[in-house]
Amino acid sequence: MVALLTATNLPVTLGDPQSFRFKSEGLFGKDTSNIGVDKLAHAWNAHLFSEILYRRMARKTGGGPASARTAALLGLGLQTYGEIYDAFHKNSGFSWEDMAFNAAGAGFTALQHSVPGLDEKVDFRLLIVPNDDIITFRGRKHFEQQWFLLAFKASGFERFRDSPLRFLEFHVGYHAEDFDDDDRAAGLVPKRKPFVGIGLNISELLLKNRSGGVASVGRHGLEYLQIPYTALHVD
Repeated sequence: MVALLTATNLPVTLGDPQSFRFKSEGLFGKDTSNIGVDKLAHAWNAHLFSEILYRRMARKTGGGPASARTAALLGLGLQTYGEIYDAFHKNSGFSWEDMAFNAAGAGFTALQHSVPGLDEKVDFRLLIVPNDDIITFRGRKHFEQQWFLLAFKASGFERFRDSPLRFLEFHVGYHAEDFDDDDRAAGLVPKRKPFVGIGLNISELLLKNRSGGVASVGRHGLEYLQIPYTALHVD
């Protein structure tokens, strides 16, 4: 993971480096660059790094709160390493707002594996809503198609485990619209879009009783990624 962060950040930073600096980026204000979506991306990335590390550690230690805290600290360390590159980039800087959301994402991993049953009840997921490019990898359009959500899974609650409701989830999340350069130049006002919704628990529907490596990877992946068009959201 360190190699991945280095490979993706070092060439950009070396292209036109600056001296180390701090930069206040704000949070969810309409005058911010990405209306807060980038902050949730930081939280999700830190959570994902921490989860990967936790699962690797759990194979040897059996998991538990101590391993979760260690994984969260290491995940936060990886995100801090990436943030240091931002400090030398001409268009950014070291952002304490980014670091706060990095800590929140890593902390969520520690919480999930410390509170009994929480991991089975709640996921922190990224939904990528396809656009004209299917997936845009850079720029504000990249952030505009990212929806972040908490999925509360009925299957994680004992009273619903033998009920058809186990196939459903309740979602609460956030995305934003009309904040790229073209939108602002056209006079559009950026829109913050909190949302709620009901989704299908695809893992419960299709993978619960399946064995093998592919099914296992699928189950884990669906804890972090929401498949498009498998939920009804209202913002």
